[in-house]
Amino acid sequence: MEAAFCGWTAAWLHGLDCAPCNPIEVNMPEPTGSSRRSGAAVRRYEMQPDEIVSRRGMPCTAALRTVVDLGGRIALTDGVIAADLFLHRRLVSLEELHAYVRGHAGKKGVARLRRVLRYVEPKSESAMETRLRMLLELGGLPRPESQVPIHDDQGRFLGRPDLLYRQQRLAIEYDGANHRERLTSDDQRQNGLVGAGYRLLRFTAPDVLATPESVVTQVRQVLGRAA
Repeated sequence: MEAAFCGWTAAWLHGLDCAPCNPIEVNMPEPTGSSRRSGAAVRRYEMQPDEIVSRRGMPCTAALRTVVDLGGRIALTDGVIAADLFLHRRLVSLEELHAYVRGHAGKKGVARLRRVLRYVEPKSESAMETRLRMLLELGGLPRPESQVPIHDDQGRFLGRPDLLYRQQRLAIEYDGANHRERLTSDDQRQNGLVGAGYRLLRFTAPDVLATPESVVTQVRQVLGRAA
């Protein structure tokens, strides 16, 4: 069976915004010695011929096989991030993922993948947006909607926040590295939402990664006041 790049390395080869080599992951089904060689993490599982494709001129696991692989073995939030990235780009569909789970009950990793599918959101536009949503959900808060267009009473478009608690009129934005470049449009969107009676919370990578409890607390407090 042909060796192929897999995991996050395969995700990068499929064109997704993720780190491809920490470490490089490659699947080599036939026993060939150590599970680590020359900076690569070697996986060993059998693949069907149609589960290997060529991307960027290199063999890698097909989109469905890559999501199954990652969702079945990595941490829950990271598995959801991987699935969301593939779903948003329409490289796989929810129907394909659910069909795989139904057809492989009892197989190693499928129970973990089934849990991943309870949290996926194809509308999510970035890994950090998914991470922020998962932080709120796993912190015990209701699941927010993703990427909801908001209009005022006259039908004018006000914005499309990353996350929204519609009933409590709370919009949540993740400010990524390009926020400074979009500062004017972001400010205009914020002013429009606030003027229409929405509360708005903005978080950055340090908030989500370094002080996650504070993020959950802030959102919980605003939701509590709205209730």
